[in-house]
Amino acid sequence: MDFNPIILSIPIYFLLIGIELIIQQLSRKKLYRLNDAITNISCGITQQVTGIFLKVIGVGAYVLAYEYLRLFEIPNVWYTYIILFVAADFFYYWAHRMSHEINLFWGGHVVHHQSEDYNFSVALRQGSFQILWTFAFYLPLAFVGFDPVTFVLVSALVTVYQFWIHTETIDKLGFLEWFMNTPSHHRVHHGRNPKYIDKNHAGVFIIWDRMFGTFQKEEERPTYGITTPVNSWNPVWVNLDHYIKMWDTLGKINSWSDKFKFLFYKPGWLPQEMGGYQAAPEVDKKTYAKYNRLAPKPLNLYVLFQYIIALGGTAFFLFQQANFNIIAQIVVVLSIIITITNCGALFEMKNWVWVLEKIRIVAIASALVCVVYFYNLDYLYAVAGIIYGVISIGWLFLINFSITSKQPVVANK
Repeated sequence: MDFNPIILSIPIYFLLIGIELIIQQLSRKKLYRLNDAITNISCGITQQVTGIFLKVIGVGAYVLAYEYLRLFEIPNVWYTYIILFVAADFFYYWAHRMSHEINLFWGGHVVHHQSEDYNFSVALRQGSFQILWTFAFYLPLAFVGFDPVTFVLVSALVTVYQFWIHTETIDKLGFLEWFMNTPSHHRVHHGRNPKYIDKNHAGVFIIWDRMFGTFQKEEERPTYGITTPVNSWNPVWVNLDHYIKMWDTLGKINSWSDKFKFLFYKPGWLPQEMGGYQAAPEVDKKTYAKYNRLAPKPLNLYVLFQYIIALGGTAFFLFQQANFNIIAQIVVVLSIIITITNCGALFEMKNWVWVLEKIRIVAIASALVCVVYFYNLDYLYAVAGIIYGVISIGWLFLINFSITSKQPVVANK
């Protein structure tokens, strides 16, 4: 169960992102924005590290269904993997489709659609709560008798396949367009244009959309994102935004039956007294502008520096998590989430982040020194922690001073 193709594919993901960045430079097309790409990857990090705890629900339910409710015991021969791959993709289609057509479920999946760009980093942008709403769709595979280890492996491969279709650098692919999910088909799926919304839900095989009436070919270039942009670089906030809005709306709905409908009908549904169903509006490309609050270049460089360190630490943790006890896992996960949340808040230049970032730096440097002392590790690790802390704090003070000194002075009235 420790073998996870998604985690093992991380180096390939970043290699492909690097290739796409080279294409951006050579073609002079604007495929990436630093703030958006980092937010995308931060959502993926959040989903992976919280998934260490949440996967107990999904995988645990599958194991219980297999152990106590299975009808058969399917042997693991070579063709089992092919059958299961197709079956897992079929159930993925329905889990994905319902994640678009049920408002409560959409809250777990909307994170993946929030980016207004379309590149490989968007593939990594995943919602942390999605597993809560989708795991039950795969339980029929447990009832039939596909064992949990094989299921986890094959369903992960279905997910890994979908990375490469998140790009604008690959055009239509001829006859493959008829039965495989391709970048062209998936660009449609990420479009917020009314004709593109809730189309092309397939993971690997586009045949499911053709069979069940949700197929739409790519015509004009999509406008990417969601109909009400989240307008934030904070990976924690973007996971909570939809549910906070739902809670606010639920409080305004009087009827309990309407509250239930609001939860389980399509996103945009409202009772008649609140205006009825709110269909997706057409995109006015003349006035449309992406959310792009820009931070000063020195601050971008600081965030990039901290983020590269956070990426390295996250990758190490994901590969070595089995060697951490539960307390250590919780501490590391919280540290990672605070770090990437601060990165997003720094992009937005939130007032509170300057103090929290200094506390974070001191805490991490101090923790590293303590670990070296108590576990009798090489003192060079402690030196590295102290150097990291001094450089980071000094750099942050210089940036903060520079930004503050450039702000206009407003006379007291």
